[in-house]
Amino acid sequence: MTILQTITPEEASGKTAALYQEIEGAFGRVPAVVQVYGLSPEILAQQWEGIQYYRHHPRLGAALLATIRMLVSQANQCDYCVGFNEAMLINHLGQSPEAVAATKRDPMAAPLSDPEKAMLLLVLKAVQTPATLTRKDMEAVLAHGWTESDVLDAVVHGARNQMADVIINAFKIERDF
Repeated sequence: MTILQTITPEEASGKTAALYQEIEGAFGRVPAVVQVYGLSPEILAQQWEGIQYYRHHPRLGAALLATIRMLVSQANQCDYCVGFNEAMLINHLGQSPEAVAATKRDPMAAPLSDPEKAMLLLVLKAVQTPATLTRKDMEAVLAHGWTESDVLDAVVHGARNQMADVIINAFKIERDF
């Protein structure tokens, strides 16, 4: 059971209601985790702005980003986010359940391009063991055609997801998908 009060779309007012309308327009619903963020209209606005930025990112694709989120969440034992991103990869991005299961066992098995796999591995290292990241790691990813800006964006995405895992796990957000 969720241990923090949520703001449902029916209860929302003002800025929260307006943001919920945008979110529902984009996703067809307002997920439970978003309803927790609804307690703070400013935090909700920041989260939504971040989601919008990555949804329309010019170089980081949806499958790469969902794979980053799924694997970061797997390391954080956040079942909500693992399941959400697993479902996104299968239901919206065309990956098979077998491919997603293989990715969860071994990130190198992800059905991504070699440059995307290089980025994925760098992000996982940066988020899970940040002190071990080296310039050599960066150069390996840059050799695949990524820019330093791309790397920063991808690592920020993974780190933000780690923050979301903390929120979801701490407040026991229940799966709603």
